[in-house]
Amino acid sequence: MTRRPLRALALLPVVALLAACGSSGAASNGAADPTVSVVAGFYPLQWAAEVVGGDRVSVTSLTSPGAEPHDLELTPQQVAAVTDAGLVLYVAEFQPALDDAIAQSPEAAVDVAAGLETLAPEEHAGEDHEGEKEASYDPHVWLDPTNMAAIVATVAQRLSSLDPAGASTYAANAAALEDRLTALDEQWRTGTATCTSRDLVVSHEAFGYLAKRYGFEQVGISGLAPDTEPSPAKIAEVADFVRANEVRTVYYETLVDPKVAQTVADETGAKTAVLDPLEGLAEGSTDDYISVMEKNLQTVKDGQPCS
Repeated sequence: MTRRPLRALALLPVVALLAACGSSGAASNGAADPTVSVVAGFYPLQWAAEVVGGDRVSVTSLTSPGAEPHDLELTPQQVAAVTDAGLVLYVAEFQPALDDAIAQSPEAAVDVAAGLETLAPEEHAGEDHEGEKEASYDPHVWLDPTNMAAIVATVAQRLSSLDPAGASTYAANAAALEDRLTALDEQWRTGTATCTSRDLVVSHEAFGYLAKRYGFEQVGISGLAPDTEPSPAKIAEVADFVRANEVRTVYYETLVDPKVAQTVADETGAKTAVLDPLEGLAEGSTDDYISVMEKNLQTVKDGQPCS
């Protein structure tokens, strides 16, 4: 399904006019000082804004390194930052606390998943969501590099509207980044072409877009939220699938307890490996989106395995 852009996108001309007047977090200092203040919900959007914007933008991520972005709770200072920013980048329904803040001040907000082809969530009976509502679609759009390239283009377009003097810089930075993402997509396409197993068994269903792009079938133990508790019946069902299909590897994530994946692996004789959903970087990490995705590719090539 294609998601319709939110009302924030319809306000583009108004935001651009305010930016030209020096409002909405913008200034007219020139490239020596950041021109646009950007607030990103979590790491991939922070990365896109920093690379596209360069020294013309000041970027703040609401999710600290090492933190799980689904669980974001905003401080009063962060709510104020969202309200005052020239541009707020987010994925709707991924971080409910941010959705709530944006609902109070939507003018600067851009849902980067709007307009992308999105996937419906899988049904998971018996999961405990601890009172939280499951998203109406799979929000992990950034794990397909071609979606990430579209997000980069959206960021460049919005920054250019807010800061017309920097439009050529944003366009050039975006084009260079899109070339890197195209090369990454080709690495994944060729690197996974010969995998002997196309079943991607994961601790939670963050990899639907990646699986679809490169011809895998995602089999999740938990649903879209990483902290949901799968039922014993679901764990047994996935374990049976692993045995029946001779799956060699069960993948778990960097920021989530691996116990569920380890349980399935222990019951079936499969091994475990880390597959990073790129929801955030570990504290002190020197990686970026590209390098993490390259590591993910090597992990998949080893685990599926691929020649």
